[in-house]
Amino acid sequence: MNFPAELKYTKDHEWISVSGSEATIGITDFAQRELGDIVYIDINSVGTEVAKDDVFGTVEAVKTVSDLFMPVTGTVLEINSDLNDNPELVNSDPYQKGWMVKVAITELAELNSLLSADDYKALVGA
Repeated sequence: MNFPAELKYTKDHEWISVSGSEATIGITDFAQRELGDIVYIDINSVGTEVAKDDVFGTVEAVKTVSDLFMPVTGTVLEINSDLNDNPELVNSDPYQKGWMVKVAITELAELNSLLSADDYKALVGA
């Protein structure tokens, strides 16, 4: 499994890449493996401020539907439109082409509560 050191992680298996006050968010390699083949992504939150730990969408796999939880409070700026036609990008490339949303972070201090790659590895037993 892949755990990029430059990312931060949540206990709910989302990753976040921060650049200034903006962030890109997706689900981890561990999460996509646990879910199996992803067939649909449902995110309708562009322009909406979503609080830390609130649901910002869902991911549907062959065997289950899972909520997506916001790692930090922020306003959703963009949804990865490539996932509409190719949800399997989350399975094949969860950290690059399979990202879910880009957000403007409202509460930068909330980044301090996220997990490092090593902490996340320990959480999932890798």
